[in-house]
Amino acid sequence: MSRISLEQVKHVAHLARLAITEEEAEKFTKQLADIIEFAEQLNELDTSSIEPTSHVLDMKNVLREDIAKKGLPVEEVLKNAPDHKDGQFRVPSILE
Repeated sequence: MSRISLEQVKHVAHLARLAITEEEAEKFTKQLADIIEFAEQLNELDTSSIEPTSHVLDMKNVLREDIAKKGLPVEEVLKNAPDHKDGQFRVPSILE
């Protein structure tokens, strides 16, 4: 017996604003029933001895340590700036 009805498929299609034919509705009903049946098979597995994981692969953080370092001198940074004033970059105004 199907766990999803033809009417339910049509209702969901209507909610999603999908125009489906009667043949498509019957096809999707069968496909969704197969998906639900497969999901129920997975529910039959005993997972009580399996630890929950956030990722299937054992991954480590590969970022470098965040260490503060002295930056470049302001004069050197502004050396190639097309326009600067009082140690800051000047850019064209975008607001009126």
